[in-house]
Amino acid sequence: MAELQGYEINKAAQMDYAEHRRTYSGFLAMFKYGTIAVIVLLILMAMFLL
Repeated sequence: MAELQGYEINKAAQMDYAEHRRTYSGFLAMFKYGTIAVIVLLILMAMFLL
């Protein structure tokens, strides 16, 4: 089997938990405001296009 050069199987990468939390919080905010924007858009379309 081919082996990766400079890769050690026993060396685990350390998690950057602060960055993980910041990224997840950004994702949740984008999801929340994106959902609100879609709902507002659908309401406006129902009001003005029908």
